[in-house]
Amino acid sequence: MESPNSHIIPLLLIFLHVFWFTPKASQALTKQTPSTTNTVSALLVFGDSTVDPGNNNYVQTLFKSNFQPYGRDFINQRPTGRFTNGRLSTDYIASYMGIKEFVPPYLDPSLSIKEMMTGVSFASAGSGFDPLTSGLSNVIPIQKQLEYFKEYKKRLESAIGKQQAESHIEKAIFIISAGTNDFVVNYFTLPVRRKTYTVSNYQQFIIQNLKDFVQSLWAEGARRFGVVGLPPMGCLPIVITLNSENAILRRGCIEYYSSVATNYNQILQSQLHLMHNALSLSGGRIYYIDVYGPLMEMIQGQTNFGFDDVNSGCCGTGYLEASFMCNPKSFACPDASKYVFWDSIHPTQTAYYIVFKAVRHVLDLLIKN
Repeated sequence: MESPNSHIIPLLLIFLHVFWFTPKASQALTKQTPSTTNTVSALLVFGDSTVDPGNNNYVQTLFKSNFQPYGRDFINQRPTGRFTNGRLSTDYIASYMGIKEFVPPYLDPSLSIKEMMTGVSFASAGSGFDPLTSGLSNVIPIQKQLEYFKEYKKRLESAIGKQQAESHIEKAIFIISAGTNDFVVNYFTLPVRRKTYTVSNYQQFIIQNLKDFVQSLWAEGARRFGVVGLPPMGCLPIVITLNSENAILRRGCIEYYSSVATNYNQILQSQLHLMHNALSLSGGRIYYIDVYGPLMEMIQGQTNFGFDDVNSGCCGTGYLEASFMCNPKSFACPDASKYVFWDSIHPTQTAYYIVFKAVRHVLDLLIKN
């Protein structure tokens, strides 16, 4: 099945290939209260730009964000390679678990073994569960992220011994967040996958790759997983811009893209539930993390959250800019906390914090003894 407004596919390819691959500054946004029953040893993260804190800084790709105005509301106004103005949800999760305040990128050569032990992110902006997705922009594929994790394990074993390293991994929380690029950037933009897969078949293909990835991590000793679903893809500012008849005056969500995400999330939830039941007797915990709901609540009830703008980004026009098109010469709104989106693709720190708060009940299930 083809997406509606298919005449914009060439434009979508041009803009997303350039922009996508490159996913509240108050006290409440800086410190969380760790659980009193915390047994977590580390937070280990895999996925795309929603959870990449700067791995792409060390990859030969154009798709980076280690320059202003990215990081404008981070500590010392420092751009880190996070595709937002401040922290990611995973930073808040780490803080909530009492592990560390920020999750660093695994590829940062300055990381000490002590820093690595409490958690790192292997994620890469532009990546996905379909190998074709990461190949388009020369970023780190999911399978390569798995290889980096195996390398990480060996480094732990060298530092603390094999038995202690295995115990450490068993007590770690694994967060997996990817999939949006597979659909918005790959399937709906390029003809390759659409020649082979219907939307439904492609959803199954992506979910099977995700399940295989979880099984591979399980084989390496991982036991506690939080798997993030798709956001309302039709509400991303760049998707609105490239799929609307009048993208300036009518900036409503593109329902078709969001309905694909909703359907995917339903299938994913069901599959993760089956995996959880199958592995729980062996100590496994696999939970679905819903980001679609919290983001839609922000978009549909913007005044309840204090947002002034829910369909364009803070950076530039907010319609198309992301990665190197959102740069030191770009205009940026004075107060990013009034926006759901920082650029045309990625949420603001405020939105990431609200998502974090909305999923804490799932985190508590992963944390508890």
